Amino acid sequence: MFSTTDTIVAIATPPGRGGIGIVRLSGHDALAIGRALIARDRPVTPRYATFTEIRTKAGATIDHGIVTYFPAPASYTGEDVVEISAHGSPVVLRGIVAAVMERGARLAEPGEFTLRAYLNGRMDLMQAEAVGDLIDAVTPLQARAAFDQLHGTLTRTIAEMDAALFDLVARLEASVDFPDEGYHFGGSSELAAAVDAIICRADALLSDGQRGRIVREGLHVAVVGAPNVGKSSLFNALAGASRAIVTDIPGTTRDLVTETIDLEGLRVTLVDTAGLRTAGDVVESEGIARARQAASVADLVLRVLDRSEPQREGDGESLGEASTRKTIVIANKADLPAAWFQPDAVEVSALTGLGLDVLRQRILERLGIESLVDRPEITNVRHIALVARARDALLRARGALLEDGGLPEEFVLADLQEARGALEDVTGRRTPEDVLAHIFERFCIGK
Repeated sequence: MFSTTDTIVAIATPPGRGGIGIVRLSGHDALAIGRALIARDRPVTPRYATFTEIRTKAGATIDHGIVTYFPAPASYTGEDVVEISAHGSPVVLRGIVAAVMERGARLAEPGEFTLRAYLNGRMDLMQAEAVGDLIDAVTPLQARAAFDQLHGTLTRTIAEMDAALFDLVARLEASVDFPDEGYHFGGSSELAAAVDAIICRADALLSDGQRGRIVREGLHVAVVGAPNVGKSSLFNALAGASRAIVTDIPGTTRDLVTETIDLEGLRVTLVDTAGLRTAGDVVESEGIARARQAASVADLVLRVLDRSEPQREGDGESLGEASTRKTIVIANKADLPAAWFQPDAVEVSALTGLGLDVLRQRILERLGIESLVDRPEITNVRHIALVARARDALLRARGALLEDGGLPEEFVLADLQEARGALEDVTGRRTPEDVLAHIFERFCIGK
C-alpha cells in the first residue's frame, strides 16, 4: 500500500494542452511547499484564490497562476491540500510538479488522493469507487448512477441494513452471553420476521444489480454476416460515424473494428467483423477466426443478411439462431425490393436509416432491459457479490431458526455476524489491503 505520511503531488487534469491545468498537493507539508512556490509574503487565505507567480527553488518564474489552499480536515483528502491552477501546457505543469518535488513532495500513485480521502473518513469505499466510475463514465446514465453512489444513496441503504443486523446481533449476543440474567430474545418467529425484512432489502438490491452492472460496465455487440451484406454500413450507421471502410469488394474488413456508442444511456461497444466465408488467404482467415471469437464472447450478436438477394446457404440457420441464443437477425437493404421475407428478422436500411430505431429498441429488449429511465441503485460487481453473500448468510440464519425445534442461538448468531461482515466489506470498514490496492490502482494519477 501507499505511504500515507508523505506529501504527494500530481497533475490533476488530463494529459495534453488546454487553457488551464491543475497541480494538486496533499499532505502535512502541502501548505509549506505551496508557500515556498509563490511570490507572496502574506499568508495564503484558506479557500480564497490567490493570483501569484509560481517559482522554482532557484527563484526562476515558471508561470503566473492561482493558488488555493484547503486546510485539513475539510478538504478532498482530509489533509492540507493546495491546488495550483496554471496555463495548461504540459511543459509548464511538469515544471510545477518538478518544483514541488524539489521541496520534498513525491509523485502520487494512481488513486492515492482518493485513497487518502477514504482512509481519513471523507468517504466510504463505495463512494471512493464511485469517483472512479464517474471519471470513466461515457454516457449520461453512467455518470448519473455513479454520482448517486458518490452522493451516498447506496451507502445509506447498506447502512440501514447493517443497523438492523447490528440490533439483531446485539440482542442475540445478550441472550447467549447472559442466560442467567433471564434475558431472552424472543420467539423464533419474531426473529425470523426481522431477518426476512433484511432479506427483502437484499433481494431488492440484487434484482437491480444485473441492470446496474450492465449500466456500469456496458455491453459488447458483435456485427457478423457474410461479405457484402452491409455489416460495415450498419456498424457506421449505429456508430454515427464512418469508422469502418465500406466498399463493394468482398472481404474489405479484415480485422475487428470497435466503437463505443450511447444506446439510450447504455454503453455499448460495437464490433465490426470480417465477412464469414471460405477464406481467400491467411490474413482473411485470421480475420474470420477473430470474427467468430468476437461473436462467441459478445453479449449480443447482430447477424446481418441481405434482404435484396436470395438467401445463401446457411442463412436459414442464421434465422433460427435468434430463438436459441442472444442473436438478432437483421434483414438489411430494406430500401431495395425484397427477395425474401422472415417475420422474426428486423428490417433495416443502413443506407437510409430505415428501421434503426426499431433495431435499437430490439437490442434493449433482447438484452432484457425494458427501460433505463430509473437509475440502478447498485452497479458494482464487487458490491453485488458481497450483498449476495450477506443474503446467503441471512437465509442460513432463517433456516436455522425455522428448523424443527430450532437450532441453538449460537448458530443463528454466527450467520448474522457473517452477513454483517459482508456488508462491512462493501463499505470498506474491514476490507483487506490487497483489495484496496486492486480498487485504487485503476484510478488515474491526480485523483
